[in-house]
This record gives sequence, C-alpha cells and structure tokens, in this order.
Amino acid sequence: MSALTLTPVNPDVYSVHTPDGAHVGNLKRIGAVWKFKAIGYDAAGQIVPGGGPLTDGHNTALAAPDAAALSTRLGVR
Repeated sequence: MSALTLTPVNPDVYSVHTPDGAHVGNLKRIGAVWKFKAIGYDAAGQIVPGGGPLTDGHNTALAAPDAAALSTRLGVR
C-alpha cells in the first residue's frame, strides 16, 4: 500500500493526500506527462503553490497516475 493517496478531481487532475488526509499537492496531466504540484498552507489557511512538506518534489514527473510510484519518488512511506 502506498503512503500517498490520489483522489480524482477531473480527467487531468488528482488531488494528493497523506495517510492522515492532509492535502499536499495535485498530480496534473501536462501534455503526455503527469507532474506533481506541491502545495502548502500558510498560517491563515491560504494555499502556498509549490510549498508544503513535499516542496522538494514539486514538478516530479510520472508517466501515469500511480500513488505507489509517486510515494516512492517523493520518499514518502
């Protein structure tokens, strides 16, 4: 089982969540490539694009939506 989960938003976007349900980014289809777009939240609850706990993995590319592969690539267990 992967540490991260993917929830479909539309055919080109999945929201990415940690096991505790925290939203840490989105997986977006850009052309033929799927890219992880990290997000975080500031103290006021506003979204910080490219931020959050997985900011170092921002723009990680995958061939297809795959929670296990994304977890491995981002080093999330």
